[in-house]
Amino acid sequence: MNKAGAIVAVVSKGERGKPELLRWRYALVLLAFACLPAALLVRAVDLQLVNNEFLQHQGDSRHLRTMAIPAHRGMVKDRYGEPLAISTPVDSIWAHPGNLLSSGADLAALAELLGMEVSTLRNRLEQRAGREFVYLRRHVNPDLASQVLSLGLPGVASQREFRRYYPAGEVAGHLLGFTDIDDVGLEGLELSYESWLRGRPGAKRVLRDRLGRVISDVEQLREPAPGRDLSLSIDRRLQYVAYRELKRAVQAHGARGGSLVLLDSETGEVLAMVNQPTFNPNARHLAGTSERRNRAVTDSFEPGSTIKPFTVAAALESGRFEVDSPLNTHPGTMRVGNHTVRDIRDYGRIDLATLISKSSNVGAAQLALDLPEDAVWGLLGRVGLGRVTGAGFPGETAGSLSVEPPRSSIDRATLSFGYGVASTPLQLTAAYAALAADGVLRSPSFLRVDEPPAGEQVISARTAAAVRRMLEQAVADDGTGRLASVSGYRVAGKTGTSRKSIAGGYADDRYVAWFAGMAPASRPRLVMTVMIDEPAGELHYGGQVAAPVFSEVMSAALRLLNVSPDADEPAPPMAAMRGAGQ
Repeated sequence: MNKAGAIVAVVSKGERGKPELLRWRYALVLLAFACLPAALLVRAVDLQLVNNEFLQHQGDSRHLRTMAIPAHRGMVKDRYGEPLAISTPVDSIWAHPGNLLSSGADLAALAELLGMEVSTLRNRLEQRAGREFVYLRRHVNPDLASQVLSLGLPGVASQREFRRYYPAGEVAGHLLGFTDIDDVGLEGLELSYESWLRGRPGAKRVLRDRLGRVISDVEQLREPAPGRDLSLSIDRRLQYVAYRELKRAVQAHGARGGSLVLLDSETGEVLAMVNQPTFNPNARHLAGTSERRNRAVTDSFEPGSTIKPFTVAAALESGRFEVDSPLNTHPGTMRVGNHTVRDIRDYGRIDLATLISKSSNVGAAQLALDLPEDAVWGLLGRVGLGRVTGAGFPGETAGSLSVEPPRSSIDRATLSFGYGVASTPLQLTAAYAALAADGVLRSPSFLRVDEPPAGEQVISARTAAAVRRMLEQAVADDGTGRLASVSGYRVAGKTGTSRKSIAGGYADDRYVAWFAGMAPASRPRLVMTVMIDEPAGELHYGGQVAAPVFSEVMSAALRLLNVSPDADEPAPPMAAMRGAGQ
């Protein structure tokens, strides 16, 4: 075969092998296309049936979240249903730091809306980059929250919360206390009744997108349970009057502070309680710790001559003295050991009623020294001094009363006119309420009382009536408490002025002025104590500083509560009080 023939033969052989190669290629392509759906089918079965729980968990962990549903805190209301503390809905702005930072979004607009510097905002996000949830600003109004969300920034969202609001402001600040930013009670009645007022948050599962926004609610896990409303014994009208008059007196006399407590003697309900200086719980960050303290229950002072009615009561209860038993206070001084007890003037020969109306220290000391060592001390303990009142207010102090009767003559003498014992305004008011309630001591209550509690008989009814009659004379025209009188009503009460104790003794120019009393004296309904701490200037006696506040507040309270006047009812003669304590 020649060369040309050989070439033709090779070409012919290659052309015969080409269709066979093409058939194999077609077969491989068809096989590949056939295997691909099969592989996809196998993978789908693996994802949907074999490993679906794992993958579902991975998806849920990226997009499903459990959110708390805030519960509404209970409202605090006065005795007539007027709101004193309410929770209002607000929004809080939060962010997922990693999502927000990685998006490269401009933070300037967000910082401006939040009232922050851009650098401050960025530092906060960077320091918490490993977290999924960081508050940017709590408790903003819904309009601001809408403006923030309208920026459409990745990882920025809002959350509904509640903020506590106090309509009465500083008028009831010490009484109510306040809550923290999470609506948890921190002080005052908000703390006392936290478990009652606090709601139980609910929970729900939600679906979020990659920007952290809630797309939809998946399921409700737990319904929120709102807190229960609390009805107080407080009368908001009387609270305002007491606040106004106490503030006026403290400012007029340049005093360091003051307290006022008003009780219903029949039930023990606290109708009003105010202090100066005060604070606004809606802006508590502007007040210091001392301004937020409820001095009426946390601060105790020597009550001075307001103790003398109980010294007289102890004398009557002993059976050794009658209401007209004579006491010789001449020459207005009395030596007790190495000490001298003084009156402001020589009252000469007096009876027990005059002792109270003229506020004789010498007469009180004579009574105490003629009685058993534990007579006055024991009665003071029975009316609640030296122990907490049981009202349940957080931080209440027990005051001070020695654990044993005073042994020395001077200690017994000074105890009889209010030194060597310390009382809070609430304690002293509760003690006077026992005199008003025919000797029955009841624990003060900040809650509305429908049925008067039984109480404890600590003084005989006859002794209590006799002491009340003597206290009426103290508010007469020639008594130390005449400025506490109320037009149309008979008032019974006692002034007190004590020097403040300092290192080494008592200050010569720092006083605590008191007035404690009740009205109407014929059928006592209201009991009040007014305390003015360190009045400045020449006027510093209880009859000058505290008694006028009592008159103004008591006058308004009697009329607002529609208590019938009793000025036209004749008071029983003092002789009719003989036999008290028997």
